[in-house]
Amino acid sequence: MSNTVTSDLIDSWVLHLRAERKAAQTIKSYTTGVYGLMEWCASQGATPEITRANVNGYVAHMLEAGREPATARARQLGVRRFSAWLTDEGEMAADPLVGIKAPKLDSKVVHPLTDDQIRALIKACAGKDFRDLRDTAIVRLMVETGIRAGECASIFLADYDKLSGTITVRRGKGGKGRVVPFGPQTNIAIDRYIRNGRNGHTLATRPELWLGDRKRGFTYDGLHKALQGRARAAGIDGFHPHLLRHTAAHRWLAAGGSEGGLMAVAGWTRPDMLQRYTKARAADRAAIEARGLNLGDI
Repeated sequence: MSNTVTSDLIDSWVLHLRAERKAAQTIKSYTTGVYGLMEWCASQGATPEITRANVNGYVAHMLEAGREPATARARQLGVRRFSAWLTDEGEMAADPLVGIKAPKLDSKVVHPLTDDQIRALIKACAGKDFRDLRDTAIVRLMVETGIRAGECASIFLADYDKLSGTITVRRGKGGKGRVVPFGPQTNIAIDRYIRNGRNGHTLATRPELWLGDRKRGFTYDGLHKALQGRARAAGIDGFHPHLLRHTAAHRWLAAGGSEGGLMAVAGWTRPDMLQRYTKARAADRAAIEARGLNLGDI
């Protein structure tokens, strides 16, 4: 038995993850962590082995290089999952990473997009060609519902119900599905994309809702690239598709929506996630609520 990491073992692990029906993005995140450990060991002139010292050195290197603590934590998690699998499979006598601590995360405040920024982003998608129609529909869907970027990229055409104005997320985070409702403007944008864009595409027979513009499908990376380009055109700095999820959560509560309803639509099962995504503008919402209550009128 050996703690040495090899590409063959990683390939076997990926087969196991696929059999467990792990999401493609999860598998990519996990394996990126393990391959990153191998690269770090090589840079140190060391054998790529799973040891506490190597993993701690790898994490410390990422943090010292300026990587976000959340990134370092995700990479370490991938290595820990791989180490546990190797032990279960009998490739290692014992898991050396049991009890290892994950990097502490910063408590960041993510400010949602303003209404003006949302309008600018939608305006940056204006046009009648295939990509314009697709990106308009995606932006409207994500900023209204808070659907995750990975979930959005994985929607099938059959998951869209025009008459009810809903998208069914077949398999969200943790393998949980849900029905996501949206309003008329988003529904019109999706319908217009299908009728005037998707139906004339060379890949129109494919089952996915979103299609790429170069005779191929539309992945998470494609969604990320497309929206980044639109955000640059809209003059929005520091944009990431996940920012639309924060924005949707804030707008829901600011409009008077219930916390329970938001959790159901966003696919959260823990209240702390709601707090994490909406704390940036919590004071603003509280001020508006306080003025409406007018408790000083006595």
